[in-house]
Amino acid sequence: MAKQLIELIVNGDHYEVAVEPGASLAEVLREELNLTGTKIGCNQGDCGACTVLLGGRSVSSCLTLAMEAHQREVVTIEGLAPAGDRLHPLQEAFIEKGAVQCGFCTAGMILSAKSLLDHNPAPDEAEIRHGLSGNLCRCTGYVKIVDAIQAAAAKLAAGKEAC
Repeated sequence: MAKQLIELIVNGDHYEVAVEPGASLAEVLREELNLTGTKIGCNQGDCGACTVLLGGRSVSSCLTLAMEAHQREVVTIEGLAPAGDRLHPLQEAFIEKGAVQCGFCTAGMILSAKSLLDHNPAPDEAEIRHGLSGNLCRCTGYVKIVDAIQAAAAKLAAGKEAC
């Protein structure tokens, strides 16, 4: 099949990309737009490393066709701190709480956490763990990740930052 032209709004920037009809959003982000913060782990939607926000909702970009993102807002890890001079509160909290080890899952974890906090600004531990249920980490055991999300939620609730 012939490639089709789609329009993507990624991290606030507009792109026109010619894609194969079966190309995943993860492939397009990584290979066409060079946004390599989105990782491809299992390529089956099980690990969450490829999580991005599509229309404000967390999705597995390895299972999402790029065509589904046509004219929709996509946010990747690179888009959380677009100015580059300051990290997003979730990114800061992951660093402060030591929630990063190998880092492979981190972008997906942070974007899932952002989606969670956007919809539930004050989640308890069980809600955080449920919100991360689609993301796997083989290094940290999740305790520091949950701590980081709780810290970011508290900082955001105190009005110090906007999510």
